[in-house]
Amino acid sequence: MTEVTAPQAPSREVGAQTLTLAKALNAGLRRAMEDDPKVVLMGEDIGKLGGVFRVTDGLQRDFGEGRVIDTPLAESGIVGTAIGMALRGYRPVCEIQFDGFVFPAADQIITQLAKMRLRSLGSVNLPVVVRIPCGGGIGAVEHHSESPEAYFAHTAGLRVVACSNPVDAYWMIQQAIACPDPVIFFEPKRRYWDKALVDPDVPAAPMGDALVVREGTDATLLAYGPMVKTCLEAAEADDRSLEVVDLRSLSPLDTEVLYASVRKTGRCVVVHEAPVFGGLGGEIAARITEACFYHLEAPVLRVGGFATPYPASRLEDHYLPDLDRILDAVDRTCAW
Repeated sequence: MTEVTAPQAPSREVGAQTLTLAKALNAGLRRAMEDDPKVVLMGEDIGKLGGVFRVTDGLQRDFGEGRVIDTPLAESGIVGTAIGMALRGYRPVCEIQFDGFVFPAADQIITQLAKMRLRSLGSVNLPVVVRIPCGGGIGAVEHHSESPEAYFAHTAGLRVVACSNPVDAYWMIQQAIACPDPVIFFEPKRRYWDKALVDPDVPAAPMGDALVVREGTDATLLAYGPMVKTCLEAAEADDRSLEVVDLRSLSPLDTEVLYASVRKTGRCVVVHEAPVFGGLGGEIAARITEACFYHLEAPVLRVGGFATPYPASRLEDHYLPDLDRILDAVDRTCAW
C-alpha cells in the first residue's frame, strides 16, 4: 500500500472556545490527525464538501486528499478498505453519512471488524472508528433517523460509545481513534448545533466512564446521546430532585456509576430514542434489577420510541421521547 502522507497542517487550537458539537468533532479529528500521521478519514462527501453536516469541513484542504478521502457510495467497501488499512498500520476513521446507511456495512463490521482479535488469538488489533450520525429530530426522510446502537452493542468485539455534548465530542473522538479496539462512535445529529465551552487543557474523562451530569435524590434518569439533553430539561422542569446520568459508553457499560446512582435514589427510568422493545434499556434495566434489587423502591421503567419504523418527519415529534413522556414515567415510579 502506498504510504499516505501530507504536510503537517497548522493547529487551529487557541485555548478554550465555544464550539458546536459538530465543530468540536472537527477540532478533535484535526488534533488526532496532527498527533498521528497514520490517522486517515474516509467517507462519502467528507472531503471537498466537508460532510453533509460539515463535521470534516476544511480537513481535506489542510491535510490533503491522501488523508481525507472521498469514497464511492459503498459503505461495505468503506469499512472493508478501512480494515485492510488498519492491518497495515493505519488508524482509519470511517464516516457513515446517515445512520440508516450503515446496514450495507454490517457484514464487514460484525463478521470481520469485530472478530479479528479473537480470530488472530489476540495478535492483531483493528483500530478502526466508524462514525455514525444517529437519531431523529431533523425532519429527514426514511433511513435518515435510525437508532441502531443495540445491534452493535450486542456484537462482542466492538466498543460502542455515544457523545451527547461538544466537550465529550471533542475528547471522545480522539480517545476512540487512539483505542486499539474497533469503536462504533454515535453522534446525535440533532445536537450537532448545540454549543458549549471546550477547553483542550482540561483533562478528559475516560471514554468508558458514565458521568453524573445532574445530581439528585428522588429518581435516576439514565440516558445517552440525544436524550441526555432532553432528560436534563425534564429534570429542570420538575419539582422533584432528579439525577441524570450520561452513559457515554454503551459497550462496555460503566455499571458501577449506574448502580451507585440507583442505590442512592431507589428509582430509575432509562431513556433512549430507539424502540423500547429489544432496546438497550432492557439490558440496563435487567442489570440494575439484579445488582440493586434491595435498594429499589419501584421497578426500573423504560421510555423510548415505538415498535414501528421511524415515521415521516411530520410525525416524529410524536414518536420521539419528550419531557411529558419522561416525566410521566417519573410520576409512575415515584407513585409506586
